[in-house]
Amino acid sequence: MSYPQMLTPAEKLTEGKKQLNIPSIVAICGSTRFMAEMAAADLKLTWAGHIVVKPGCDMKTPHPLWADEVEAEAGKARLDGLHRAKIDLADRVLVVGDYIGDSTRAEIAYARSLGKQVHFTHPEVDPLATEAGQ
Repeated sequence: MSYPQMLTPAEKLTEGKKQLNIPSIVAICGSTRFMAEMAAADLKLTWAGHIVVKPGCDMKTPHPLWADEVEAEAGKARLDGLHRAKIDLADRVLVVGDYIGDSTRAEIAYARSLGKQVHFTHPEVDPLATEAGQ
């Protein structure tokens, strides 16, 4: 007697999105110095029929929500976790900008560890491309 395979949570999410006929979801990653470029990519992807998730806060721009140093540090941790959840939901990732910092590098590694396709507006900054060129 064989038993049905149990689906992983990720497989359940994929199957649920398919059954609900949800369009593909793209997570935009990159340094917040590229917020304008992220907005432009969001516009194009949304117009093409994709659901887009991207960073919602630019902590480099002063704001009362993160004016307190202690709250800013706690907020940064929350935002990092929130962005990983966006990557979890996404079908693929688009990395925007010609610079990859530590946070974005970690997001790329996380997305790839989940088997997500990762695309770049500037392919030369792909950590795999720079490793291969060394």
